[in-house]
Amino acid sequence: MHIRKAGDLDARDMADLLNAIIRKGGTTALTKEITGDTIRMWFRKAPDQSVWHVAESDSGEILGFQSIEPHPDLPPEACDIATFVRIGQTGLGVGSKLFESSRRAAQHLGYTWINATIRGDNGGGLAYYQSRGFEPYAHHPDQRLSNGMIVSKVSKRFDLD
Repeated sequence: MHIRKAGDLDARDMADLLNAIIRKGGTTALTKEITGDTIRMWFRKAPDQSVWHVAESDSGEILGFQSIEPHPDLPPEACDIATFVRIGQTGLGVGSKLFESSRRAAQHLGYTWINATIRGDNGGGLAYYQSRGFEPYAHHPDQRLSNGMIVSKVSKRFDLD
């Protein structure tokens, strides 16, 4: 497995990976499937302030992806992180390798901390960010998802040294 920056040609495979997670449910706040065009649009939202990485197998299959980018609810010195790992590939180091690259990219872009906001019922996501050193700093009860479901969310912070 190796980590590299994501590009337009990865967008369709990234959307397929994410759509499988959305269909399974229970881990992402996203509830509607997306297209490769959606991913490409996300790439272009803040190109000078964001980085997208993919974890790729030796055979070229995308095993996961991670983004860091600004968020309107965060101060300018903070970026938001999102991580998606192919179903069946969690716990195999994909997220760890992605975070190594994203952490370095966040420092390079001048961010001083990284925010992760995770569904409160996403035990795997909560454990993943905790194992990277993220500390909880806010709880958001009664958050409505686009499908009407109500969930709690937890915001965790990782300070870059």
